[in-house]
Amino acid sequence: MPNWTPLSPSQHASKYYQSRKGYTFASQQQVAPILLAELSKLIPHYTLAFIQQQDSFLPVALTGLGGGQNLYLNPDGKWLAPYVPAALRGYPFALADNKQGEKVLCIEQSHLLDDQGQPLFDAEGNLSQPVQDTLNFLNQCEKNRKVTQAACQSLDQAGVIEKWDLQVKQSEDQDPVKLDGLYRIREKALNELDKETFGGLRQNGALGLAYAQLFSMNQVSRLEELARYHAQLQKRQENVVPDIEQLFGDD
Repeated sequence: MPNWTPLSPSQHASKYYQSRKGYTFASQQQVAPILLAELSKLIPHYTLAFIQQQDSFLPVALTGLGGGQNLYLNPDGKWLAPYVPAALRGYPFALADNKQGEKVLCIEQSHLLDDQGQPLFDAEGNLSQPVQDTLNFLNQCEKNRKVTQAACQSLDQAGVIEKWDLQVKQSEDQDPVKLDGLYRIREKALNELDKETFGGLRQNGALGLAYAQLFSMNQVSRLEELARYHAQLQKRQENVVPDIEQLFGDD
């Protein structure tokens, strides 16, 4: 679990940070929260769904099959899609609530350094430019997250979200993997909405989210391809023949 530390000029003025190298921090992440603002970039590469969080729904991109492995992550930390969900791109920084319920900029503790990194603050005590740029990005994401949350609530109230018993086939000689806890748009219910409700969903962006989820279900095959890719990598690693000379030397 990430250990987030709130940034403070008084405590971290002379501190540095280690920037993100690849996405290994998300190696076990099975879903990634998504935003309305990025739907068009997500649809070509991800299967979108909803999960329940307390009494509400959260839209997500599926990145794993429940086995603790992020299929979109290559062993070298590279992301296996042209577009990376915004929820992952701010790391090692994030916005978190303080005791007063206010959003504050935090850094993951393992990336906080005493020296030999990038500075967190400049000589005047202001955030360094890269950190300020990241903060601006996180603030934009937070604004759109609230809009996305409202859109999900509208879809829920309209009664168009249903349980999704999704099964993904990994290979010909394995049984399909059943993914639990997922929800999707019930297209029939969406098409049967009255004009007033349908128009309301269109105005607040909820309709775009609904159709994006429906269209994205064609990308289940992408999950299957990635599962086969990782299975092939695993087989190659298991069948590697050691280099004898490297092990024992020239003699």
